[in-house]
Amino acid sequence: MVTEAASRLVTADELLTLSKEEFHGELIRGELSEEPLSGVRHGEIVARLMMFLWDFVQPRSIGTVLGNAGVWLERDPDTVRAQDLAFFSVDQIPLDADIPGYAEVVPDLVVEVRSWNESRSHFHDKALMWRSYGARLVWAVLPETRTIEVYRPNQGVVTLCAKDSLDGADVLPGFQCALIDIFGSPTEQE
Repeated sequence: MVTEAASRLVTADELLTLSKEEFHGELIRGELSEEPLSGVRHGEIVARLMMFLWDFVQPRSIGTVLGNAGVWLERDPDTVRAQDLAFFSVDQIPLDADIPGYAEVVPDLVVEVRSWNESRSHFHDKALMWRSYGARLVWAVLPETRTIEVYRPNQGVVTLCAKDSLDGADVLPGFQCALIDIFGSPTEQE
């Protein structure tokens, strides 16, 4: 199906039916965009952030935390993008929602972790893309510099470094996490 799809625009419904053996990636204005697999460091950081977000969100019943789930952003032609992590407030996705396909609302919080094989400009463009679609908060995590760039609507980018803590702003009020807890100690990376 992937070779057939290359000659015509693909819909979000068709993307959902492609198996992982056929294709792994996103759909951008009807065009398949293959995403290579990420590395171990990327996976560790995503897992840590997922744990911290889940531990904050779940007991408060304030929303849903998802990893690498598709979000349907545009139609005709369709665009389906996937983030490393997302938080959807209960206003966006009710706790009892049963959605077998893609989310059709933009996450309140999007987390992107830069992969070892991803260009800096492509990574920056992804963060800006999520903000332009209406994400209220984007955390762009840069493992190689152990920094996190925070994107908010109508604000400049704020870069956090090792001594800083990440906070949930008005999206997740009260959420705090030290960057050392996200990246691990420098000796863990050696």
